[in-house]
Amino acid sequence: MKFITIVAVAGALGFATAIPTQENGYGKGWDLRNFKSLVAFGDSYTDESRLAYFSENGAAPPVGTILQEGLATSTGGRVWARYVVQYTGVNLYNYAVSGAVCSNDITPRFLSEALGLFPSVQQYEIPAFIADSAYVSPQGNKVLDIPADQTVYAIWIGTNDLGNKAFLTDSQVKGKTLVDYMDCVYSALDEVYKNGGRYFVVMNVAPLQLLPQYAVPEAGGLSATQYWKDKPSNITEISYRMLESVVTVNDIYKYKTPYEVKVAQRYPGAQFAVFDTNALLSDIYYHPEQFLNGTAPLDVTSSVNVCDAVTEKCTRDPNADAYAWFDALHPSEQTDRIIAREFVELTKGASKYATYWGCEEGNLST
Repeated sequence: MKFITIVAVAGALGFATAIPTQENGYGKGWDLRNFKSLVAFGDSYTDESRLAYFSENGAAPPVGTILQEGLATSTGGRVWARYVVQYTGVNLYNYAVSGAVCSNDITPRFLSEALGLFPSVQQYEIPAFIADSAYVSPQGNKVLDIPADQTVYAIWIGTNDLGNKAFLTDSQVKGKTLVDYMDCVYSALDEVYKNGGRYFVVMNVAPLQLLPQYAVPEAGGLSATQYWKDKPSNITEISYRMLESVVTVNDIYKYKTPYEVKVAQRYPGAQFAVFDTNALLSDIYYHPEQFLNGTAPLDVTSSVNVCDAVTEKCTRDPNADAYAWFDALHPSEQTDRIIAREFVELTKGASKYATYWGCEEGNLST
């Protein structure tokens, strides 16, 4: 009986594949006809300048404001989404905010007395995008160019949700669990879908247990960082607990996505790809010679920018391309270039790090 049930479920899901079905162009894993615009949601791994706007102006950007490229980012340079623009020429509408979580109803994180909590995906980023998508300039033009059959929506969130001051330190709202965090991700995509989004990339959680902030001592794990000054002394236990959380939520991404798309048909007419950024970053970590460059020895346990946890005074290595990490918590610019290249391959249906799922009902017309 169990065998029959498993076969029935497998039949309902079909087989996700990243094997190309066309010789050239888009539409190998998806039926994406042309990649024109990228809309990104997330945290510091994606943010270019949005948190800086909040900090400098004490408020969110006005509706209809398209923020420009910023270089004061988590990588020390460009982030992966901007490299996607460089490699493809697409429009980028970046709503990510450094420090963000999926929902402040689950893992609220304090930003400042003036601004309160960090703007989150659910409470700020999605509403900001929807407001901008409806905005028409005084000249009568829409500010966002997001045709349904040419726009890809990407969400990469979880680093802050799973980290210190959140689930890792039991700081979540009482009674909230990792399942609530995962449900938030798909609830956010519900709103984008209702707004016309049809191509979605769910980027799973990075291997946070390998980063200097959360790694075991023998792998470069730090006793304290500028992002966690009062870190407890049980570094190994912290690393193992982070590993458990990362593995758990990534398995949920792996199985929940095909269920919602193929079985529950939650997003009729939509195409989904789960981008296994965890596997990609793990490959960079364990096989750096295949990804990193530079004249200095390749380094996956330290970082480009090393900061004193107390004074926050930092020393930056000029040979940045030799590192997997920019600082204790963030990928390097070289790593982000690799993420961007693989993201572009994903949109073509050609990435080994992507699994594709689509629901046949509905259409992609605007």
